[in-house]
Amino acid sequence: MKRFINWLKALFNRTMDNLEDPDMMLDQAKRDMNQAYITNKERAVQAIAQKNQLENLLKDERKKAEELERKAGLALKQGNRDLAVQLMREKMNREATIGNLQTSYDQALATVEQIKVGLKRQEEEVRKKTAEALALKAQWKQAQIQSEISKALDGLNFENQFEGFGAVEQRIREKQSEAAARAEVGSTSLSAQLMDLESKSRDYEAEDELTKLEERLGLSTAPKAETAQQVMVSEGGPAAAPATENKVSVGEAEAALADLEKRLNGN
Repeated sequence: MKRFINWLKALFNRTMDNLEDPDMMLDQAKRDMNQAYITNKERAVQAIAQKNQLENLLKDERKKAEELERKAGLALKQGNRDLAVQLMREKMNREATIGNLQTSYDQALATVEQIKVGLKRQEEEVRKKTAEALALKAQWKQAQIQSEISKALDGLNFENQFEGFGAVEQRIREKQSEAAARAEVGSTSLSAQLMDLESKSRDYEAEDELTKLEERLGLSTAPKAETAQQVMVSEGGPAAAPATENKVSVGEAEAALADLEKRLNGN
């Protein structure tokens, strides 16, 4: 039941909207105006017809009065004065009727002239209003078109349509920066590793040289150990130099060290 009532309301509102449509309102106003003009024109025709009837009656009465006067003259010529008097009395009655008819005719004639003037003005007004109705219809159609254009423009949005591209560009720049940072960190770490490896290699080389020096000086009796580079190649990584037992006395070490200093100073 509620849905049916809502449907009736919607139908009523739609009907009212259609009735209030400017095109329909202008058409209805035009029909009313034309109908009023046709009605007035028909009344004007009837008034003119009444005026014409009065005019014909007036002509007939005048002809009858003239005929009575002519007959009265013939009766006088014939010496029949009584007949002449009766004819003149009837003529006078006709003239009284003619007077009344003349008054009615004059009024009808004035009314018809006013109706003609009013009808002419109404006809001009009808033409004017018809032209205005056409102009108003054109304006209404133009307003509808402008309204549709405005609705179409309201649906357009040029502000946020490129935000997706900006977000993508920003995301790409962030990823590029992150990749560059990772590459830089990786490069720095690799360099540090290489430097550390180079430093260890030098330590191993120094250790080998020191071991060789000890052997030449007779300070070491241990078997010849593998060099640091050989250890790294064979085992895949750095290895600590093998420890040797020190069987040289302190005096011998001092003498060897003094000899080394001399040779270094001499060089």
